[in-house]
Amino acid sequence: MSGLGQRVSDLGYAAGFRLVGKLPAGLVQAAFALGADFAVRRNGPGVRQLRRNLARVVPQAGEAELDELTRRALRSYARYWRELFRLPSMDHDEVRGKVDDAITGVENIDAALAEGNGAVLVLPHSGNWDACGLWLVGYAGSFTTVVERLRPESVYRRFVEFRESLGFELLPASGGAGSFRLLLQRLRENKVICLVGDRDLNGSGVPVTFFGERTRMPAGAARLAATTGAALLPVGMWFTEDGWGVRVHPRIRVTARSEVPAATQAMADIFAGDIAAHPTDWHMMQKLWTADFAEAEPALAEEAAAG
Repeated sequence: MSGLGQRVSDLGYAAGFRLVGKLPAGLVQAAFALGADFAVRRNGPGVRQLRRNLARVVPQAGEAELDELTRRALRSYARYWRELFRLPSMDHDEVRGKVDDAITGVENIDAALAEGNGAVLVLPHSGNWDACGLWLVGYAGSFTTVVERLRPESVYRRFVEFRESLGFELLPASGGAGSFRLLLQRLRENKVICLVGDRDLNGSGVPVTFFGERTRMPAGAARLAATTGAALLPVGMWFTEDGWGVRVHPRIRVTARSEVPAATQAMADIFAGDIAAHPTDWHMMQKLWTADFAEAEPALAEEAAAG
């Protein structure tokens, strides 16, 4: 992203946090929905990739149904951003109450903490992470998570400050061994860690089959559980008409490093079940499957040769 682009991005996020919470809710909802529909009509690379990803999730869908799924998924993604920008001005007790009324499987968190080795909650890019995180802070105290280092740095800092204000403890994904050691420490203190687990950002993930095709998913959550004895708990999230659905799944047993690949595959299978049930609330607009990366490489090679 160019310097000008980074500046525009920063101004956009700043305006979102500053203004969206002050405008009438109905006006904001309509504006974000219109923005999502405009993005669908533009059909940029992210929208095209989202449609391709949804075609794997709903393989029986025809062209018209895929168009509608894509439109609904973009509206869902716009809803996430709308809720994110409004969250500072929302009644946090009301948000926690809505999640508390809807969430299932809380007993799995309770059982993990009763054992004394902490809990690793691992989830896909679905629903509203921040609303559910706000609930978790109220339920179990501050939790620790790892976040991708966004550009520009000002946008990254803005998100860090916002989420820290909600009670999250944030570590940069680029923190390396230091971040991993701190995560280990938090689990040994019988705390909760939350990690996004459906996209391999650094190429170190393990191979899994996901919706019938090969990809890689990060194994960090399973490794942490195997190293510390913490419970590995997959979590599904989605939107409801006026709130959020959350399911904390039973523990995936992983007691040794040799079991990490199988545990990561089990995690992928659980993600697939929740995503298939709520496909338009999965906000995956990037390449994920190995086949998509493999197809891109020859095109890049041809472009380079032509240049």
